[in-house]
Amino acid sequence: MDVDTAKHGENSAAEVYAGQLEQLQRTQAMEQRREKLLGVAKLVIALLTLIAAALLIHHATALVLLLIPVALFVVLAALQEKLVRAVRSRGRAIVFYERGLARLNGRWAGDGETGERFLDSAHPYARDLDLFGKASLFEFLCTVRTRAGEETLAQWLLAAAPVDEIVARQGAVRELEGRVKFRETLSSLGETVRLGVQPESVAGWGERKAVFGPGGTRVLTTVLAILWVASLACWVVWGSPLFALGMTLLNFAYSHHLHVRLELAAESIEKAADDLKLLAEVLALLEKEHFVSPKLVTLQDALKREGIAPSKAVRKLAGLVDYLESRHNIFARPFDILLFWSAQLVFRAEKWQREFGPAIRGWIEAVGEFEALTALSAFAYEHPGYGMPEFIEKGPLFDAEGLAHPLLPAGKAAGKSDAVENDVKLGDRLQLMVLSGPNMAGKSTFMRSIGVNTVLAQCGAPVRARRLTLSPLRVAASICVLDSLTGGISRFYAEIHRIKLITDLAAGPVPVLFLLDELLSGTNSHDRLAGTQFVLETLVARNAIGIVSTHDLALARIPETMGEQAVNYHFEDRFEDGKLIFDYKLKPGIVQTSNALELMRSIGLGVTCT
Repeated sequence: MDVDTAKHGENSAAEVYAGQLEQLQRTQAMEQRREKLLGVAKLVIALLTLIAAALLIHHATALVLLLIPVALFVVLAALQEKLVRAVRSRGRAIVFYERGLARLNGRWAGDGETGERFLDSAHPYARDLDLFGKASLFEFLCTVRTRAGEETLAQWLLAAAPVDEIVARQGAVRELEGRVKFRETLSSLGETVRLGVQPESVAGWGERKAVFGPGGTRVLTTVLAILWVASLACWVVWGSPLFALGMTLLNFAYSHHLHVRLELAAESIEKAADDLKLLAEVLALLEKEHFVSPKLVTLQDALKREGIAPSKAVRKLAGLVDYLESRHNIFARPFDILLFWSAQLVFRAEKWQREFGPAIRGWIEAVGEFEALTALSAFAYEHPGYGMPEFIEKGPLFDAEGLAHPLLPAGKAAGKSDAVENDVKLGDRLQLMVLSGPNMAGKSTFMRSIGVNTVLAQCGAPVRARRLTLSPLRVAASICVLDSLTGGISRFYAEIHRIKLITDLAAGPVPVLFLLDELLSGTNSHDRLAGTQFVLETLVARNAIGIVSTHDLALARIPETMGEQAVNYHFEDRFEDGKLIFDYKLKPGIVQTSNALELMRSIGLGVTCT
């Protein structure tokens, strides 16, 4: 079965991954044995060669025969090195499929990139929706190989794209969805891609002014090198070393004059080239792939500069840098001082910088977008039941059928129960849902499901819903607001700052989707009711839509004052055989049950009603 063209059913992603993994592991075991045999063969040949050399030490002509085992040793060494590279690459492919199966089996948390460096506590929803950190949405989605890919994926999660860009990404994700082998190859590239490439640093080098200009220094060093060689010829012809001595002193002095600038330029070129070489593998893969969707074709075109493929350009720079690094050789250094050959290489590398440097940022950005799209395509491939959302311009609207949280297991994976699907609609005059229910009934998870699926939709990804129609929305949440001991900020003060941020966002041109959990719980019931009603009426007046959850049933009276704009919904539980049972199904009306006392009794607190 061709893993890049097979049409799969619900479980076929796991079947494809398991099949590929088994095949790779079988090949890996065989090649690891072969590599060890080559190592043993090299050792045997080396020992036999030494023994033969000792026996033939007094037969000079016979020593020529030792070239045969030496040549065989070289051939075996080359074969072993090739096998080692193949084993390492295949090892990364094995990890690719192992992690894919871990995601499908619900055992992925803690093994991937958490993206914690992207977390900003002031962001209107990043912390509340668990976008970053262990077991986060970012860790679940992130299958990229470069920092540029990580940064692009993070930015897509943190900010909604325009509708036309979302639609373009959806087309690209659908095209890439079935290309498992392409994603495997991308994941199997250079070991140090993620660790080595610093996108801003490399792009900044490309845009910086070169240390040496294209002018007189290059001409002068060339003339001095030619004159020094000529002085040696004069020494041989005339028999006088004076001219050669003079030129040696002059070149030495000028080398000393150039030293600081030359080392600065050479080191920056070497560092940039190391990072670019890591990206070159990714670039070469993307250049040769055939794409149809407009988004992918546009990105592929962005990699070209006047018809020259960036991977080819980078290889050209890499060749210059390989020669440049030889200046550190203690035997070559004296000649470099007199002949300025490393300076000539720097001049040529800086010419490359002037020609291609301004394009590096575009290359990196294109690679980042490609990788972010492949991450979303893997998500789509592994969840064929998830639908692509439909966007409409007129809003605000959030209308979903069969909605659930994408990080909850689809089945009884890892000992967890099935995720429960719910239908929810906000918009078309209904702007506010007041959500009541007992502890642990699923209110916060339900709100996070709405927020996370909206974020996914606005990235261009599939969502965990049978159907989702929405308008452009600005997500804003107050679910996980924390106090700050070092900053001297209480939880209540932090919460009202978040509320101010949300109401300010609602005054903007894009309607806000607000998700508020236990609003103003840090104050007395009178102030809480008055404050909550004011906030909700302000948001509704500013054309926002959203949900507020509460345990305080006094807040459930708020919809009575708002007509068709607000409604009550709830989650409930029941107590059976000494256990609390939750169905996690959304129901209209105000909750009629409470479980706080039962929960206290279940852990041994013998509380009684009075």
